[in-house]
Amino acid sequence: SAINRSTGAASKSALPPQELLDDLCSRFVLNVPQEDKQSFERMLFLVECAHWFYEDNSVEKDPSLKSLTLKEFTSLLFNHCDVLKPYVPHIDNIFKDFTSYKVRVPVTGAIILDETYERCLLVKGWRGATWSFPRGKKNKDEEDHSCCIREVMEETGFDVSKLLSKEDYIEKTFGQQRVRLYIVGGIKDDTCFAPLTKKEIS
Repeated sequence: SAINRSTGAASKSALPPQELLDDLCSRFVLNVPQEDKQSFERMLFLVECAHWFYEDNSVEKDPSLKSLTLKEFTSLLFNHCDVLKPYVPHIDNIFKDFTSYKVRVPVTGAIILDETYERCLLVKGWRGATWSFPRGKKNKDEEDHSCCIREVMEETGFDVSKLLSKEDYIEKTFGQQRVRLYIVGGIKDDTCFAPLTKKEIS
């Protein structure tokens, strides 16, 4: 009914309360090394982690909370967190620079092949329309093969650490972003794959 639809829409409109924002600031921003606080790129990566936590945990547990875009969430956190408040007047430029920076961060993943080497594993992003190899952006000071192992585990639940050869990969640069995919073959057809992260792989 119209009444039910109206109630449902209203129930998803609540912004995160002050105590939740306090917790997110403390958990992801305030207690990081000083060197990370001196880099807007690092700070925005931490804000992005806080956003994922909010969407994956807070929104899922409390149906009244509104799902936010990263830009909306960034604005909320900057206006709430004392460490970030001085930069609120520049938030649009900071977010724009961060978006540009993200497309330059190296990406690492794996091409996972079956025992015949004729079929491969593909994943699709949450609510996405395109398929790709499991992969993701490198963390600060992370080795390529370590990033591959972490991303494949997060997106498929499969551990390639004992199957991956550091020298066996394909690498190509798209624009300003380097993509490296390790070749992992001989995987049995009955292998079970299931993402470990919420709302990343559909």
